[in-house]
This record gives sequence, C-alpha cells and structure tokens, in this order.
Amino acid sequence: MNQDNPLLAEDTLPAFSQIRPEHVTPAIDTILADYRVGVDALVAPGAPRDFATVMLTQERLEQRLARAWAPVSHLHSVADSEALRKVYGPAEEKLTEHAIELGQNRELYAAVQALADAPDFAGLPRPERALVEHALRDFRLSGVALEEPARSRFRDIGVELSRLSTEFSNAVLDASEAWHEHITDERDLAGIPESGRAVLHQYAEDQQLDGYLVTLKQPSVQAVLSYADNRGLRERVYWAYQTRASDQGPDAGKFDNSARIEQILALRHEAAQLLGFTNAAEESLATKMAASPTEVMEFLHDLAARAKPVAQQELATLRAFARAELQLENLEPWDVGYASEKLRQREYALDEEQLKPYFPLPAVIDGLFGITEKLYGITLSPREGIDVWDPQVRYYDVRDADGNVFAGAYVDLYARNGKRGGAWMDVCRARFDDGDQRQLPVAFLTCNFAPPTAGKPALLTHDDVLTLFHEFGHGLHHLLTGIALPSIGGIDGVEWDAVELPSQFMENFGWNREALDLFAKHHETGERLPDELFERMLAARHFHAGLFLVRQLEFALFDFLLHLEYDPAQGACTLAVLEQVRKQVAVLHPPAWQRFPHGFSHIFAGGYAAGYYSYLWAELLSADAFGEFEERAVGTGSVIDRATGDRFRREFLSVGASRPALESFIAFRGRKPEPDALLRSHGLA
Repeated sequence: MNQDNPLLAEDTLPAFSQIRPEHVTPAIDTILADYRVGVDALVAPGAPRDFATVMLTQERLEQRLARAWAPVSHLHSVADSEALRKVYGPAEEKLTEHAIELGQNRELYAAVQALADAPDFAGLPRPERALVEHALRDFRLSGVALEEPARSRFRDIGVELSRLSTEFSNAVLDASEAWHEHITDERDLAGIPESGRAVLHQYAEDQQLDGYLVTLKQPSVQAVLSYADNRGLRERVYWAYQTRASDQGPDAGKFDNSARIEQILALRHEAAQLLGFTNAAEESLATKMAASPTEVMEFLHDLAARAKPVAQQELATLRAFARAELQLENLEPWDVGYASEKLRQREYALDEEQLKPYFPLPAVIDGLFGITEKLYGITLSPREGIDVWDPQVRYYDVRDADGNVFAGAYVDLYARNGKRGGAWMDVCRARFDDGDQRQLPVAFLTCNFAPPTAGKPALLTHDDVLTLFHEFGHGLHHLLTGIALPSIGGIDGVEWDAVELPSQFMENFGWNREALDLFAKHHETGERLPDELFERMLAARHFHAGLFLVRQLEFALFDFLLHLEYDPAQGACTLAVLEQVRKQVAVLHPPAWQRFPHGFSHIFAGGYAAGYYSYLWAELLSADAFGEFEERAVGTGSVIDRATGDRFRREFLSVGASRPALESFIAFRGRKPEPDALLRSHGLA
C-alpha cells in the first residue's frame, strides 16, 4: 500500500486529489518509524559529531515528515470531513508524542550540545549557530532534563493537549455550521445591501433552498450585524455567533468547549511548572521578544490607559447618535456594528458598499502582486494544471527578476462548507538546500471572502483588502527567505511576538494612494477610486480606533492573565478573569450569556496561547518599519520604493530566525522601535 500512498511520494507538490483519509495512518506510521531509525543511527557510538551529520540529518528527517503532514493538516482546515477527522486526531497525537520523545532524547541532546561546545562553534556561519542554539532551547522546553515520573507526565500532557486543541477547533467549526436561519421574505433583510443579499441567496442555493440563508460564516455575520434593519435578526445572529461551542445559545451544550478550556489551562500550567516556570505565561515568553510577564503587562496597561478614554468618548457619541437618529434607547452589542456603520456614513459620507465596486478581487490580487514586484523585483504568475483541493483554488509560481521560479503559493479565498473561518497563511513546503537537492518554499494563503455572485466578480470590502494584504505579508516572509535551514527559515523559529510584523506591515499599502491606484478601479467602468472617496476613506481611517484598541486589549489581557494567574486550587475561572479584564479596559459590556472564550481558537487551538498580545506588539514594530518607507518617500516621491524594499527584504524578511528579531529590526531601521509608533498608526498619538 505504501507504494501507492501519495503522502509518501517525493513529489514537489502534494497530490491533493489522490489523498484519502485511509492514507494518513500508514504514511505517518511509516515515516515515524523511519525517523526513529535515522535518529538511532545519528546517536550511535562512533557517529560523526559535525553539523552536517547532527543537524542536517534532523532537518532532512523533519522535512520528510512535514511534506506528508502539511497537506493533511491543511485539508483538515479547508476540506474537513468526518472520515478525515477520525484519522487526523490519532495521527496528530502520534506526532505530538514523537516530538516530545525526540525533545527528551538525551543522546540526541548530547550530540547537539557537543556541537555548541566544540572549539570551532563560534566560527560557524550565523544561521548554523542559530539552528544549534534554537535546538538546545527546544530540548529544554521539551523536558530533556526531567526525571521520571515527571518525564512521562510531561509527554502525556503534550499528547492530551494536542487532542484537546483539535477537539476545540472541531467544536467551533461544527457549531458554526449547525446554525442557520432560512428567510423567504426579502423584507426581513431590509438594510442589507444587494451584495450582501446575493451572498445569502447563494448560501440558500447551495442548500437547494429558495430565498436566503443566514449562516455563521463571516460574510453573513458581517452583512447582518453591520446593515440589517431587523433588530431581532441582528440579535439572533449575535446570540448564535457569540455562544458557539458553549453552554449557552441555540445549541447550548451540544458542542460545549467549557470542559476543554478548563483542561487545557490546567495542563498548560502543570507542564510549565514541570519545566521550572511559574506559569504558562512565563513559559510562553521563552520563545518571544518580550523578556518578562511584567514587560507584557506594562505594555498592555499603558496602551489601555491611552485608549480607554478615547473609547469611552466614542461610545458616548455612538449612544447619543443611536438614541437620536435610530431610536435605540439602549445600545446593545448587536446594535454596535449597525449603529457604527450608520454614524460613519453620516460623519464621513462613507459606506463600504460605495467602496466595494472599486475592489473586485481579481484586480486586488493583480494590484497586490504589482506592489510586490515594485518592492522586491519578483513576479507571481498562475500555473495551470496543479492538483488542488477545490476548483476555485489557484497556484502561483514566484519568479525572480530573471524569470527563475524560486517559490510557489496556493491561494484559496472563498468561504465554503467544511472550511474553518478566518484567514491564515501556512507552510506547504519550506526552503531546504540539501546537498545538490533544493526544496523550494511553498505557502498556503487562505481567506473566507464572499464568492462571486450573479455574474459579478467577488467584491471586497476595504477590510477584506487589508486582510488579504496581511496574510500575503506572512506569505512573503516565508517565500522570500534566504535561509535554507527549515527550522529557522521564513516564519519558523521567529519570535511569536515579531512574526506578525511583515503581515501588518503590508496592510499599510492598502491605505496608500500610490498603491491603491494599481488596483482600486471600478469593476464595470474601470474608473479609478475617486480622490474625493479616497479622502473620505482616510478621514474615516481612525473612526472608532479607541473602541477597536480596547477590544484587542480585552482579548490580549484576558489571554495573558488566564495563563499568568492560573491557580490549580481554583481552576481556570475563565469567565471571572474575563469580567476582571472587562472592568479594566472594556467600555461596552456584553450580556452575561455571551461566551466569547469558547470560540477563541487563537489561544485554545492555535499558536497564540499567552501570546495574543503579539498582534499589538508586532503592530508597533510594523508601523515603525513602514515609517522608514514614508520617510524615504519624501526624497524619492514613492512609498513603494525598491531600494527600501530590498533593504527590508535583506534585513528582515530573508533572515528568518537566524538572528533575533530585534537585531533584524535595528539593522533595517537603524534604531530600536519607538513606542509611540503604534499610537500614531491608530491616530491616537
């Protein structure tokens, strides 16, 4: 069977159409068995103790595993099925157990430590030294120094956490897909613009229904909460969305993540203490820029002190407007998006529906690629005939100035059933130069935009444009790597609170007139975005910036405190911690039945545990980095400056984790980051 298993093939790209759930278990079992044989040979008596033998052998073994698991993990996110879930969970547990077993292998640790202790270590190229240093740190974080029974307990915790995070993510997806409301009378959708109704109509057609289907997919939720005059409908959508996978809401208890949250936090705390950390928040900072929990808390509290007064004033203005103009005496959470959109239209005469015709998705993609070409001298060209998981997925070759292909990207942009919500970039293949063999970096770029309807191209909101630019920034970080060692190339190994810098940096071009002129053209007339409309966009850019920031601070503080102050004697106290945070920073308190934590996949099923603050931390870095382009534009006349782009690529994008992110930032900017850059980016400085 192994010979016919596409997950064991040495193909350049995965054969997605051939991958079946029954291939997963035998492929993973085979590769893990071969991996163990390879490690045994590496640590055998008399085996060479040099970089090529010790480190490159591990990279080679790890890449074989990654080539098989990356497409499986991706399919679990974008084309989920019951059959895939049945094999995915057990396979992921095996991988977790394998990773911890590897991290606790003292013979392997000794072999790596021998490299660091060798007299010629300081003479190795910096990327090679960094790979060794990262490996030694990861051994310590895997419990290599633990003795029994702590050693086995740490391994068991890791496997259980893997299972729980997968179950958490599955529950959120299932809860999201379980709820819908079928509407046959278009009057119930009054206020929702034509483009939004077209999406809801398409959802109904997909289910062989007439009329419209309101769902918990992001385009549907956004359309209803921002535009629907029907307050009851807004409340029902908010209720269903904000109680997903919890003990409340229309499916109360059915997909409930409550117990999983408790278990995840307890296990993270126990694992951190086994390693000698006080708590899971302290452990998380071992792989981040922030030096201590105190530094993180001071950063967040300082931002809160500046943002909360602004948010309070914004909310007071919104409430007054809602009472006077919308006859809403009590502004409820399901009214905020709706009232905000009405106020924004009044204050700035700006409606997202006015902007959408200027952001047809095909043109936005072309413009994004055009900006990238101007900045870095690279081009992206579609390649037909690539095996993909859905007909709407596109594959692009990434070429250098001489036309040579050096990377690739899968682009999957539309919401559909079986695909988890949100937007993300992930690694399909990492760059790896192994002797005369070269593996090119390949990325997955995934979004959940409303698909084309009724003969029209998909039309994006400006927020959608920024989301696409954001994820493509992550993609560039991966694709433009100059480091050929996968564990420290691209985004891998980069401090988690710096990894958002390239993505947030790219968002700035979505606000720049020069960049917008490359793609913001009316999909029917070809007319460029009018100056008058652009000026209104800029004027409204910081609309409700205070409310946005306090919401982000609520997420960040809740996450960090949940891990920082966990007490085994009391349990997680999730909702109590959330209420404590809201008293500190929130200006609008949701109903007691709201269960936002139960769908907070970033921290319970993603990589952001005790690290959600990274979005704000990295936004400071990205705003300051973009400032360099703005300052250079004074002399060059263009913010899309190739010389500055080449420096940014050379000093930050291409170096991966071969040096600390702060060093890379200073190498590009010529100084340390300025704290006020974040406030300036939100118009609050």
